[in-house]
Amino acid sequence: MTRGSARAGDTPSQGQPTKTYDSAFLKACRREPVPHTPVWFMRQAGRSLPEYLKVREGIPMLESCMRPELVTEITLQPVRRHKVDAAIFFSDIVVPLKAVGVDLDIKPGVGPVVAEPIRTRADLERLRDLTPDDVAYVTEAIGMLTEELGETPLIGFAGAPFTLASYLVEGGPSRNHEHTKALMHGDPQLWADLLDRLADITSAFLKVQIEAGASAVQLFDSWVGALAPADYRRSVMPASAKVFASVASYGVPRIHFGVGTGELLGLMGEAGADVVGVDWRVPLDEAARRVGPGKALQGNLDPAVLFSSPEAVRTKTREVLEAAAGLEGHVFNLGHGVLPTTDPDALTRLVADVHETTAR
Repeated sequence: MTRGSARAGDTPSQGQPTKTYDSAFLKACRREPVPHTPVWFMRQAGRSLPEYLKVREGIPMLESCMRPELVTEITLQPVRRHKVDAAIFFSDIVVPLKAVGVDLDIKPGVGPVVAEPIRTRADLERLRDLTPDDVAYVTEAIGMLTEELGETPLIGFAGAPFTLASYLVEGGPSRNHEHTKALMHGDPQLWADLLDRLADITSAFLKVQIEAGASAVQLFDSWVGALAPADYRRSVMPASAKVFASVASYGVPRIHFGVGTGELLGLMGEAGADVVGVDWRVPLDEAARRVGPGKALQGNLDPAVLFSSPEAVRTKTREVLEAAAGLEGHVFNLGHGVLPTTDPDALTRLVADVHETTAR
């Protein structure tokens, strides 16, 4: 491979190795030898940190995602405190939907609520394309962050088409996804067109983040575990694959994560990710068998374990690391996001423990 060709971890603009290229996180994503197993946590920037609660006080969630200085501070907080190996951009999966004019709000204790759900062909026409100008605050914040982070990689992210569609169709969070599944099965063409439109919006949102300086991207399909494998392959995978293909030429690692996706792991890898996130329900060695060769894995300590004693956390951490011992590449993470009432010190200890235990 020539120096100017695209590889996971290269800059999007010129193909030359960046200052984050040799980081443990990007090496693990590329399935290369690492000095230690890298660690970061989903929702590491958020409600578990008192400094986060202080700077967010009185500021609505969506507004906080649109203030570059605030986004920068919140994104940096867990890097300073926990010494994690990567930062994840502070935002929300519905930000690009808000940016293209969807009337929605994030209600405390509920989540995203959509004023007018999308359930007809006419509703779909309200979803326009996303342009970089729609999210100029994202470009500004990432520019500020990459300056501050130096050699620490920044992970950009977006919601996957299925999860975004489920919010849009249900009008908010849903336990059973009845409206979503009714549309998917009852009007397959409208469903396919909706996911294709969302794939374009998601792709544009990820491209903005990569071009601004993100070293990797993660696609969150939070609700896709509600589907059977056959439905995923037929009705969801084409849109997710379109997103991954759209950013392939940038050469940055692409991570795919969903909750309750043990039966979908192989298909999620097949969709085009370089790294497949695994929740706590499937041991990493078994997950590797399901995903197949050629992919790194990310995960997968149960977030609730952090409420136990330090000794119990260490024991469960060793189990995860032992299950990961034979993997081609491993990024240590929780099997889902940090729970709001988690003791921040437990996370700091966990990072140090993984680094110390896996030091080569």
